[in-house]
Amino acid sequence: MAKVSKISKSSFFSSDIGIDLGTANTLVYVRGRGIVINEPSVAAINDKTGQMVAVGKEAKVMLGKTPPHIRAVRPLSHGVISDFEVTEELLAYLINKAQGGRSRFFGPRVVVGVPTGVTNVESRAVRDAALTAGAREVYIVEEPVAGAIGAKLPVHDAVGTMVLDIGGGTCDIAVLALGGAVASKSSHIAGDRFNENIIDYVRNEFRLSIGERTAETIKISIGAVLPQTETLARPVRGRDLATGLPREIILSHDHVREALAPSLDGLLDALKEVIEKTPPELLSDVLERGVVVFGGGALLRGLPDLLAKMLGVPVHVASDPLTAVVRGTGIITEDPRPFEDMFLHEEAIFPQT
Repeated sequence: MAKVSKISKSSFFSSDIGIDLGTANTLVYVRGRGIVINEPSVAAINDKTGQMVAVGKEAKVMLGKTPPHIRAVRPLSHGVISDFEVTEELLAYLINKAQGGRSRFFGPRVVVGVPTGVTNVESRAVRDAALTAGAREVYIVEEPVAGAIGAKLPVHDAVGTMVLDIGGGTCDIAVLALGGAVASKSSHIAGDRFNENIIDYVRNEFRLSIGERTAETIKISIGAVLPQTETLARPVRGRDLATGLPREIILSHDHVREALAPSLDGLLDALKEVIEKTPPELLSDVLERGVVVFGGGALLRGLPDLLAKMLGVPVHVASDPLTAVVRGTGIITEDPRPFEDMFLHEEAIFPQT
């Protein structure tokens, strides 16, 4: 494993970029400008020509609606690359757009957030895709660490800080102290799993087939994990499994709560597993300071209260939880020196000087 070379603050220029490479959405931070891009991690490809038809928001509206020769795909699965070529095209589009479409003699240096526990092969795939897309150098940091930095938590101090990052493809749990993760776990119980729960529940209980986009809309608009003071409901349209014809039902937040129950049990088990691996001295800090939640799943109604009740510790939602990770990568681009020990060390990423 190569030794990490020291990084000087002056080595980062104004065009340097922080990327939260998510399964559902990819956010881009440009040094000196802030968050400039928030696009769905979706690309549409014409199989006849091999050309990219659309990327981001334009491609997302095509999901489930394309003719046979056009594929609207998510190139990342559970936070890691499942389609290298499409991911490369997606990153090239985002990097070019972040720089205003202007070509530069030197490509930007890029900080990328990845899920906890990615393998060397997976992190190398992210690095290679970013380099091929035009990055000059790539620095990789785990998403719960980046999110904690973005939430302004004391990651360098000798106190235990527990974070929960519920994204689209992965849920990352970590207890941080002295600039590193003391205990951590990555789970696939996240936004996409919640969508699958809703699809399965509607199919089994109402004999109605709905798509992923409909399930996501249901989750966002009426999703809840605890009883609500006011009933939340919405009409849902799909294909009747008995007749094959279109049909409409009314779905309430209680239905969604029942649909999500098995996944929430799994999420609690994952949290308990991390707590069991945490040293007692740090657990006392967690008991006092609580758990900080960020990512899209943090917005699920009642989730912080449910977690606080089940774990017996305070649970706080980070300010602007959807952008915590990319804000963390942005802070690193401003001055990477305090954070270089947090980068994932990999052969050839940080050449010796």
